Amino acid sequence: MKPYGGTEIQFDYLRKHVSTALIDSVQITTSVPEKIPLDPVKSNILWIKNSYDQPNLQSWFQNKDNHSKYDWYVFNSHWTFEKYRYFFKIPEDRSTVIKNAIDYEELKLKTDFSPKPKVKMCYISTPWRGLEVALAAMEAIKDPDITLDVYSSTIIYGTSFHNQNDKGYEKLYEKAKSLPNVNYMGYCPHDELVGKLKEYDVNCFPSIWEETFCISAMESLAAGQLLITTDLGAIPETCAEFPIYIPYTSDKAKLAIQLAECILQCKEMLKTDLSWGLKFQQEYYQRFYDWKIIGRFWTDFLKGALTVKRQQK
Repeated sequence: MKPYGGTEIQFDYLRKHVSTALIDSVQITTSVPEKIPLDPVKSNILWIKNSYDQPNLQSWFQNKDNHSKYDWYVFNSHWTFEKYRYFFKIPEDRSTVIKNAIDYEELKLKTDFSPKPKVKMCYISTPWRGLEVALAAMEAIKDPDITLDVYSSTIIYGTSFHNQNDKGYEKLYEKAKSLPNVNYMGYCPHDELVGKLKEYDVNCFPSIWEETFCISAMESLAAGQLLITTDLGAIPETCAEFPIYIPYTSDKAKLAIQLAECILQCKEMLKTDLSWGLKFQQEYYQRFYDWKIIGRFWTDFLKGALTVKRQQK
């Protein structure tokens, strides 16, 4: 299986919503500089989604002589751009922010916002992003009316990555399988998963990873779920004022205690009519994070990049 994480998904959406001729007129490299050779003729664009602290990026960006190799740098959030600007002094005049987005042909929206006595939650991220904390919280909660389905695996990054890394998370998977209020679902393809989000009330995502955007959180909010998460990295930028935020702490035990309390609060919230707020949440993401809109941003940017290239000849 080839890798098919957020980067690959968003690139497929780019190809879907921007003309092939326009994309082919430039060279777009995702995240890792020079993982494909620089094109001697076309505008070279580095579409950055990886965090500034990744070892496979740092040495390249720390060498300022490399910065002139790309004509343009596209960042997936203002948070990401600010980090590269601060740590690497990336050229500001050749940088722009175009955010990730949603394909609404795949995402299915919640329509049932009626009060519920039970809470059905999901965890839909990789295991190292906070699964340990989510399971610790569920271990502390003895309420049989609160359940968590865990969709988490390393296979999302391909067979090779999975074979090298998955054993490190087997204890977490086993714990998920052993807890009476948790169902370990394993890997679910993205197009199938975004169709399932409407079935859940809450995305339980106690992030311990500095996200540069967080596509899964965006999709959950857009579908109409409540979201419990931390305020780490770019999550507040992606999620605005909609989630229940837990102030981040590196103390995972304390984080789990806070998460458990938030989950119990959600149960009380879901007994009431939340339809106005959750529908507004859905409308917000459809207005600002639809690929039909973001695709137009990309189209305008790429046309501008081509104009600049022609003027330089």
